[in-house]
Amino acid sequence: MREAREVFFVDGVRTPFGKAGPKGQFWRTRADDMGVKAVRELLRRNPEIPPERIGDVVLAATAQVGDQGLTLGRDVALLAGIPHSVPGFAIDRMCAGALTAVTAAAGEIALGAVDVALAGGVEHMGHHAMGAEVDFNPRFVSERLIDESAASMGQTAENLHDRFPEITKERADAFAVASQQKAAAAWENGVMRDTVVPMAVFSDDGWKVAERDEFLRPDTTLDGLAALKPAFRAGGRVTAGNSAGLTDGATAAFLTSEQTANELGLAPKLRLVGYAYAGVEPHLMGYGPVPATRRVLEQAGVTLDEIDLFELNEPFAVQVLTWCDELGIAADDPRLNPYGGAIACGHPLAATGVRLISQLAYGLREGGGRYGLTALCIGMGMGCAILWEQT
Repeated sequence: MREAREVFFVDGVRTPFGKAGPKGQFWRTRADDMGVKAVRELLRRNPEIPPERIGDVVLAATAQVGDQGLTLGRDVALLAGIPHSVPGFAIDRMCAGALTAVTAAAGEIALGAVDVALAGGVEHMGHHAMGAEVDFNPRFVSERLIDESAASMGQTAENLHDRFPEITKERADAFAVASQQKAAAAWENGVMRDTVVPMAVFSDDGWKVAERDEFLRPDTTLDGLAALKPAFRAGGRVTAGNSAGLTDGATAAFLTSEQTANELGLAPKLRLVGYAYAGVEPHLMGYGPVPATRRVLEQAGVTLDEIDLFELNEPFAVQVLTWCDELGIAADDPRLNPYGGAIACGHPLAATGVRLISQLAYGLREGGGRYGLTALCIGMGMGCAILWEQT
């Protein structure tokens, strides 16, 4: 009977994240070309990995149409110059697309199907608005299978405020301000140079270089956020200031087995300890990371106190605050999102997961920690959590 092999995270990169829409820096750039840039940079940074040794390319996209349609893993691999002998495929688990690409690729490595895998995600929300090309089955609502608010991520955030009234707008705004401040410091201190790769893009003014996230607002204040109007409900608490903006971006990462890492002389950054997905009520989408976190910690026999770093996505401040309150983590715990989150940098849906892992690897290396957790919520009521150990 064969044993599962250990899986390691070698390296991960991302493009800058741009504002979705005609004014965004990626408006005239194809989604698959953003993926190509991330993949080519990953190959350049890791010359010890021969492209022909890649066993599979797994890339995620939520809107699998248009310039992020086809079989994205194969499409981007061919465009990036990876040999034709290397297969690839596309995957979708909405906001957890890149994390699911990572765990799917990890499964291939653990079972010995491949030795090296490339995983990541692409989302061009400027070209493909969330849900715009989706035909929701009317039975979801007519047969009361889900609450109709489940189809709107902003409404699910308001539902969390309803379910947990102790999470006030003031708390959400304070968390958003802190996220912006931490992200600004991370860029100022050179943290992002470790994972963000500049990309030449064409704009209305000709060619330029996209090298910075476009949602950064370091001068954000509590007074400024307090004045913003609700975005999803009259009298609501979710605003543009305590939410992540609609974003374009791409990510890519290398995973490998322990034996192959030793053979190629690689220096992996993280060992995959375990992962878990969980389902919750679809209209409480943001609650998903809570049971997912509990499940993966139970599987691994690790406690929250043993975790040295948490990287959670921030589609909405209330989502992270719900996770904090349910698990007993203070919102200002220095272990939580030390470089800011999606409220500051944006959330290109299926691409985000590798951003979380790459920042986690950087933070554990700089802080000398052992365990780290990446987690995020997923549309239609799910959550994901992955536990990592620094090598």
